[in-house]
Amino acid sequence: MDTTLKDPLVGMLLDGRYRVEGRIAVGGMATVYRAVDTRLDRVLALKVMHPALAADATFVERFIREAKSVARLAHPNVVGVFDQGAEGAYVYLAMEYVEGCTLRDVLRERGALPPRAALDVLEPVLAALGAAHRAGFVHRDMKPENVLIGDDGRVKVADFGLVRAVDSVTNTSGTVLGTVSYLAPEQIEYGTADTRADVYACGVVLYEMLTGGKPHGGDTPAQVLYLHLNEDVPAPSAAFPGLAVELDELVASATARNPEVRPHDAVALLAQAREARAAMDDAQLDAAPPHTLAADGPGEARPA
Repeated sequence: MDTTLKDPLVGMLLDGRYRVEGRIAVGGMATVYRAVDTRLDRVLALKVMHPALAADATFVERFIREAKSVARLAHPNVVGVFDQGAEGAYVYLAMEYVEGCTLRDVLRERGALPPRAALDVLEPVLAALGAAHRAGFVHRDMKPENVLIGDDGRVKVADFGLVRAVDSVTNTSGTVLGTVSYLAPEQIEYGTADTRADVYACGVVLYEMLTGGKPHGGDTPAQVLYLHLNEDVPAPSAAFPGLAVELDELVASATARNPEVRPHDAVALLAQAREARAAMDDAQLDAAPPHTLAADGPGEARPA
């Protein structure tokens, strides 16, 4: 059933400019719509804060901070933010619309990826995060759902909704932000994060791309959090026999439980990833993982 028919925004001309064509995704803070900018005649994604949250000045400030943070990056591997505004109860961001799918869609459809394909995704993600880190921002919610893969093959990082200035207070006041499977130990234990928390999350994402599964499982979020605090991320070669040792080392470096021994930001991890790739031959890069599923075509269009 098409639930967008019941959405009051669908069909509306928001702020006298954006014609809302359909709902794409609903998140905890906002709903994302496909829309047309009638002034420039282009398709884009509108991220509209839930009206109940729009009444909260703190949430609005956070939403606007996202727009300003991402707009400053202007990086080819970051989903662009074009505009920010409000009309009545609707506070919105106008963003780049990416035709394609998410990395989560790819992993769900295909399972584990060959090392070359995994690095082809990881490297532009790290380039995007590196630009953010050097500009003074931390993403704090890196996971496959926030990696968009366009039909043209381009990789983009989306949803800087939890972005924070590196030098700002990042204590979450006891609220665990982000997805538990990708949280660094210091985020869990202290509720704080810097660039090395993004490095850790990228190491977990790399492990998942190489093996098709998360490194730590559990019946409850608390069990997963406990393992991230107390157990090292396993070597991906344990699930992918014959995997190049360079990839085991890359995952181990990125996911060190002590942030002091991790690469200090995504730029440093990108350099390590490129060194690992250069040290591998074609047979190692194109090794077929044991758990690859039937490869389907790209998924449906996804929002920025």
